[in-house]
Amino acid sequence: MEDRKSSIVRTTSETDISLAFNLDGTGVASVDTGIGFFDHMLKSFAKHGFFDISLVAKGDLYVDSHHTIEDTGIVLGKAIKEAVGDKAGIRRYASFTMPMDDALILCAVDLSGRPYLGFDLDLTVPKVGYMDTEMVKEFFYAVSYAGEMNLHLRQLAGTNNHHIIEASFKAFANALDLATGTDSRLGGEILSTKGSL
Repeated sequence: MEDRKSSIVRTTSETDISLAFNLDGTGVASVDTGIGFFDHMLKSFAKHGFFDISLVAKGDLYVDSHHTIEDTGIVLGKAIKEAVGDKAGIRRYASFTMPMDDALILCAVDLSGRPYLGFDLDLTVPKVGYMDTEMVKEFFYAVSYAGEMNLHLRQLAGTNNHHIIEASFKAFANALDLATGTDSRLGGEILSTKGSL
């Protein structure tokens, strides 16, 4: 199998982001967005999905965290899509249920080429650290649309916002790792009756 890596640079008047992404890594991450809790979530995503990530995001944090987090989601979604390539031989679908203390989060993905986000998390505080909790949905929306995937996150249990958010990032990491894995029964074909995704 060819190396499934990608490199994305995105510069706007609001953010300047560079990302190197290895789908078949070992979970090594270097992340600097200027938002500590968000960095922690992205490092957790890398570690639990066995993805290598090198990310630097410089954004207009003097405004708020919105542009930095949303644009990072766009860049990550594009990087995932590029690294996955033509999707020949991959499982395409996967789900993972992640427990983290009181929290229990289900994540399901379909690398269908069609973007959709289903988001059902009950976040009850405005911030965790310096990250606005409303930005969790915006981040995953950006990933799903830029990555052209169906992405569903559903909270089955939990009251601690830190645990709910972290379990969501870890559940997504595991589901994505499974969905991008290969299945020898496909014989290198694409898992679709249409023959393409």
